[in-house]
This record gives sequence, structure tokens and C-alpha cells, in this order.
Amino acid sequence: VQLQASGGGLVQAGTSLRLSCAPSGRTSSNYVMGWFRQAPGKEREFVATISGSGGRIYYAEFAKGRFTISRGDARNTVYLQMNSLKPEDTAVYYCAAGSLVTTTPHYSYWGQGTQVTVSS
Repeated sequence: VQLQASGGGLVQAGTSLRLSCAPSGRTSSNYVMGWFRQAPGKEREFVATISGSGGRIYYAEFAKGRFTISRGDARNTVYLQMNSLKPEDTAVYYCAAGSLVTTTPHYSYWGQGTQVTVSS
């Protein structure tokens, strides 16, 4: 499964971005979809995850109340709505697909990442 992440960009603090992730081809299963991010010099960290049915959602503490993960109508399409962005949200954001709902990076498939830069 190849995932394509998009929607990143350079924005000012306090504004919003919506990231998208979709498989490049057909997929046969509803995967668990997750978002992670990695800032320069830091390890990749969990942002949010959503189960195949959409019924289970988990967020990192920093994302609660500001970020919303959702599934699209197309199979294994996922979005990350990010509001009230802060400079510390600056990172490369990666989407991932797997079979387990987990906050650890144990996902089978990863997208190429999309850069989010938040200026103060």
C-alpha cells in the first residue's frame, strides 16, 4: 500500500491546516490509519489514530482539542484537521496504515510525509 500525504504548508500561528492522506491504488481492507510527526532533531511522535470503522480515535495530549482525525468516504483516506497551530507544531507529518490501533509507530505502511511550518 502506497500512501500519499498532502496539505502541508507554511502558515502563521493561530491558523489552520487540513492534511490529507490517501492510498495511491486500490486497497482491500479498512486499515487503522494514523498520523505521526517528526521535528528536526527529534524522534517521530504519535499525533492521532483512527480505527478502520472510525469508532476508536486516540490523540496525543498536545493534539487534544486542536486536531481532529477523520476518515474520508474513499477507503483508507484520512484527514487531519489542525486548528490553532503553534510554532512547536512545525514538523514533517506522516500518515500510516496498519492493522492495530496503536500510538506506537508499528504501522505497516507509511506515506512520504508533508511539511508543516508554523511561523510565530
